[in-house]
Amino acid sequence: MNVVENVTKGSSRTSAGSGLRTGAEYLESLRDGRQVYVDGEKVKDVTTHPAFSGGAKSLARLFDVAAAPEMRERMTFTSPKTGNPVWRAYQIPKTHADLKAKRLAAETWAEATYGLMGRTPDHVAGFFAGYAAVPSVFAAGGQQFADNVVNFYEKIRDTHQYLSYAIVPPQIDRSKPAHQQSDPTLYAGVVKETDGGIILSGAQQLATAGLYSDYIYLSCIHPLQAGDENYANGVAIPANAPGLKLYPRRAYANVAENSFDYPLSSRFDEVDCFVVLDNVFVPWENVFIYRNPAVCRDQWWRTPSHLYGNYQAQARYATKLRFMIGLAKRMNEMTGNDSNPAVQVQMGELASLVSIVENMLLSQETTATIDKDGVLWPSKTALYSIMALQSELNSRMLEIIRELSGAGMITVPSAYADFQNADMRSDIDRFMQSGVADARSRVAVMRMAWDFIGSEFGSRHQQYEKFYGGASFLVKMNVYRNFDFARATGMVESALALPPIGDTK
Repeated sequence: MNVVENVTKGSSRTSAGSGLRTGAEYLESLRDGRQVYVDGEKVKDVTTHPAFSGGAKSLARLFDVAAAPEMRERMTFTSPKTGNPVWRAYQIPKTHADLKAKRLAAETWAEATYGLMGRTPDHVAGFFAGYAAVPSVFAAGGQQFADNVVNFYEKIRDTHQYLSYAIVPPQIDRSKPAHQQSDPTLYAGVVKETDGGIILSGAQQLATAGLYSDYIYLSCIHPLQAGDENYANGVAIPANAPGLKLYPRRAYANVAENSFDYPLSSRFDEVDCFVVLDNVFVPWENVFIYRNPAVCRDQWWRTPSHLYGNYQAQARYATKLRFMIGLAKRMNEMTGNDSNPAVQVQMGELASLVSIVENMLLSQETTATIDKDGVLWPSKTALYSIMALQSELNSRMLEIIRELSGAGMITVPSAYADFQNADMRSDIDRFMQSGVADARSRVAVMRMAWDFIGSEFGSRHQQYEKFYGGASFLVKMNVYRNFDFARATGMVESALALPPIGDTK
């Protein structure tokens, strides 16, 4: 049993006086009246609703992992303000060792969900660490906004808050900018300013895990044009704020009647949410960008926020790929194909692709740079290069697993209930066993493989990884902007300047 399994085996772990939130405390905080609507009804309690309870419990485990005394060094650092341990995810790295420590913490949480939950509490925490690292970017809109973002960062860091974000406008009419939509309140934007704050209406996507979080950070990562000022904001909204409504997509756990048939769907569906704002009030202290397209743009690229958040995402992705290749290896063992040279070649290709992702993650650390203020920035070229290829690599890896499995994932009993029928059980035990395992063990592996690849949950993951960093051409443009072409063309110029040899007339 690994450390995470040992910590989370029971659900009654406490923080031993550390002040860190436990899983039980987190689950209780979700019963706060938040407005979540699914399957034609309002959800009374996301912690007990069959569509969401599995995901809530999986996320609660992460709180217990971070709060466990034996995980203190890995999962926390000391708050500069309070002196108490706080989540490592909120640390602003100053050295390469700091960045490595953040990766190890991210991997620990990712291993607890097998890399299948992408918007765990450490993702948006990285963005706010990046904002607080370079508050001058927000000061371009007024010093009060820089003060707000630092104060809010310290608050959420020291109270172990879980944030998600909604930073993409809805797909209504992408041929027009925000201010030219048919209704000025289709995209989330400011509709009124008051002495105490601002009021927002409209919609935004894609708040993955929004129904599980404490706050939703609402902003925009899409390019904004002149005239779009009302939509150029950055605000933090409590998940239970009056007027804030969350509409999850189809919850895959809803069809998971038991964890044998759907071992992953039943536990790790983090749920993507469409966010609707109906005159939601945001106090000034939770406003970090106000009607400022330039700052709205610069928050992602002139701070290390996008690097920190996606550095965590790549640690999560590498963990998921380790789980993927482990699942493929176990399938081969079950079918007796593990020693087949042709299978080993395919597994070798799969291992190569997994290793590329793992080593590109490490490259972000080793080639990280420290700015004039002493803040360490992960390598842009290393990060955006792997993000640019992620959709292609991921599709190829899934195709390899499909080839390896053959009909193995679909020639299984219809449901766990089949094992309970004596007439069926004798046939299942006889014909669905493998050379190394009984029928139940073999079917369990194949059901997990299907849930990973072929179920609605698996299909969502394929779509999620394909567009994780946005459209591939946009990520490749990020690589283009940050690659050291001067060094490359310098060698060309050097070669062209070599002294002539022989007759060059």
